[in-house]
Amino acid sequence: MTTAAAPPPQPYRWSLSAFGGGRPDQLGALAAREDQSPPSDLVLRELTAVTAKVLARADGADLCFLGRSLDSMYDLLTGALEHSPWDGRLLRLPVSCMADTDWSPAATRRFREHLASVGLEPYALARRKRPIALVDVVAEGRSYGTLHRQLADWIEETREPWAVIRRKLRYIAVTCRHSTSPNTWRWQQDPDNDWVRTLPAAHVTDVSLDGRVWSYLANSQAKVNESFPHWNWFDDESVLTPRHRRLAPALAEARYFTEAGRDSHLREELIRLMAREPGFAGREQRRIALALRTRATSRTGSGTRPRTGTRARYKTGNR
Repeated sequence: MTTAAAPPPQPYRWSLSAFGGGRPDQLGALAAREDQSPPSDLVLRELTAVTAKVLARADGADLCFLGRSLDSMYDLLTGALEHSPWDGRLLRLPVSCMADTDWSPAATRRFREHLASVGLEPYALARRKRPIALVDVVAEGRSYGTLHRQLADWIEETREPWAVIRRKLRYIAVTCRHSTSPNTWRWQQDPDNDWVRTLPAAHVTDVSLDGRVWSYLANSQAKVNESFPHWNWFDDESVLTPRHRRLAPALAEARYFTEAGRDSHLREELIRLMAREPGFAGREQRRIALALRTRATSRTGSGTRPRTGTRARYKTGNR
């Protein structure tokens, strides 16, 4: 049996909602940018649609967001599920792990500490009640491949039952939308990703996103935190409060999506889009829909909508 260890240092990120039982941080002038334009209607619309699919296809699993690319989805959900029974079921693993070929033994140990901090330690995985689903944007699947390989080695070393763990582990890949032709190349077909076939078929799933929005979130969107690769995992400065030139617009967007998630119309849209999914009749999906519909009004946050009016923009842009 293992004992819980203190989580390793990770990049500081402000709490923008009361999700998890805390109080939202006061950003003050940090996100005050009068010249900052809100995300386009397309970004909000597509992000809402893909978030609904992730919720439906996760089948009640806890969600763990790998890296930074889908921080906006995390922010949207923390607003949508604020004060709900889902407290504690949205996790962030803000590490960059595209490749592990030059990791030192110390880096490998530190990566395991990061995995353990979100419940991905083998002993805990084998005994958790609910499955856990990794969520990330995927082009070639290198980050998922690294994580799974490292986790598989750890499971083998600890001799925890893989037959049990494989039923608790899921991967959701948000991919760039392409043709649905049978000849279209998919990341799972890469020989380096043969680990996919060690899991039940439904436990590795794709959710496609409009190519422009996928590229924006994965490549060009300002992020609150800078990348956190292995060479920074022992750097004390990496965990300090961010102070970079794109911080103000990044925080403004993070707050925008958090407040958008609080909007009742957007939450109803999430439920409507989830209902289109084949598995919506399942008990877990309906529990999520109930959590979205009955979310209590925030008493600690501002509860306000983005300056541009999420309700009006969303309704006109998605009908």
